[in-house]
Amino acid sequence: MRTTLRPRKAVVTLTAFTAITALALTACGGGEDDKGSAEPSTGTAGAPSLKGEKIEVAAVWTGPEQENFTKVLKEFEKRTGATVTFVPAQDPIVNFLGTKIAGGSPPDVAMLPQVGAIQQAAAQKWLKPVGPEAKAQLAANYSRGWQELGAVDGTQYGVYFKAANKSLVWYNSAVFENAGAAEPKTWKDFLATAETISASGVTPVSVGGADGWTLTDWFENVYLSQAGPAKYDQLAKHTIKWTDPSVTAALTTLAELFGKPALLAGGTSGALQTEYPVSVTQTFTGGDQPKGAMVFEGDFAAVNIAQTQAKIGTDAKVFPFPAVGAGTTPVVTAGDAAVALKDTKGAQALLAFLASPDAAKIWAAEGGFLSPNKNLDPAAYPNDVQREIAKALIGAGDGFRFDMSDQMPQSFGGTPGKGEWKALQDFLKNPKDIAGTQARLEADAEKAYRAAAKS
Repeated sequence: MRTTLRPRKAVVTLTAFTAITALALTACGGGEDDKGSAEPSTGTAGAPSLKGEKIEVAAVWTGPEQENFTKVLKEFEKRTGATVTFVPAQDPIVNFLGTKIAGGSPPDVAMLPQVGAIQQAAAQKWLKPVGPEAKAQLAANYSRGWQELGAVDGTQYGVYFKAANKSLVWYNSAVFENAGAAEPKTWKDFLATAETISASGVTPVSVGGADGWTLTDWFENVYLSQAGPAKYDQLAKHTIKWTDPSVTAALTTLAELFGKPALLAGGTSGALQTEYPVSVTQTFTGGDQPKGAMVFEGDFAAVNIAQTQAKIGTDAKVFPFPAVGAGTTPVVTAGDAAVALKDTKGAQALLAFLASPDAAKIWAAEGGFLSPNKNLDPAAYPNDVQREIAKALIGAGDGFRFDMSDQMPQSFGGTPGKGEWKALQDFLKNPKDIAGTQARLEADAEKAYRAAAKS
């Protein structure tokens, strides 16, 4: 099943966050006319007349993400005359789509959050190839790497609309200032900074352990920096086992944090009961006495920070995930791709629109969003922090590593309560059991990859 072409990848170093400001990006041209005409602005795909056509779009987004994506869909409605309905989907979305297809009522378009999900859906022959208009937008606006991630066996199925830089640590600047702490550059410095903050009377690290995917992100950043890109690719493809010494080393590194409950907001049990959104908001609630001083996660944490009184760039600041050992600072990315499950004029037109800079700039202005579209004007982002994060991603070109768990069979890398998510939650609960954790990971991975090979 795992036949998607891989982007050429290399680790992006810390200089991407500083030197990349010189990057020149092409601004997306044109804007809507005052009358809300269906004519697209410059840089969008041609917007056909779809008056009377109904389009269903399924995604797992909820809350602010759903609200912001709906604004994008409303603009598409305005330009085409179509009626677009957002269909809330459950995770894992492939299972949700399978039920819909079996019942004869699949949505027209779905947003798939894992590379493995695209591959699985393509293997089941659920997906329709991207049409010429969307292909033209992809060729004009996306690096080769992002295009290849949406392809299976050379056929383009996916349009990556929303990306993520998942190698960031957000922090409460007031806590850092009171503790006399500085942004750490290495894992050793990160642990020392955590101890300094703890000594100041604030618990240093907020972990959303109730959501297993956040723990896979912790592991991937440590692993990429410590083991290197070649090992990362091998583990992602399961050409080396989870019992490999490189995995032992990464879990040992993580245990240096997870094994000290006093450094985790709410301790171990509290972290395991904390869902991702709360892990972010509790870091920026309570002024200089929050429940946690730092929270690791991607650029999309900005949408959760916006639900607090903290202002990004002043109250809430960010630094790159620290380098581990002799490794370099990693950049792990992720993304949500639009795919068509019905070969209709409306579905193809929506894919083309989502591949355009005009669609991306709508959500970019709302925050909590990062686009892989290289022709999106960075001025579309609401603050300098997000602009720099976006420029770093675009500046990496094809030189990035995609989220490892999102490359794996979804039963192992993307299912709540199972596989890697569950194993790492158990590891957070008992970080001394490194060998047992590796054995469970390998057993679950072997089963998932064997099943995937048969599909």
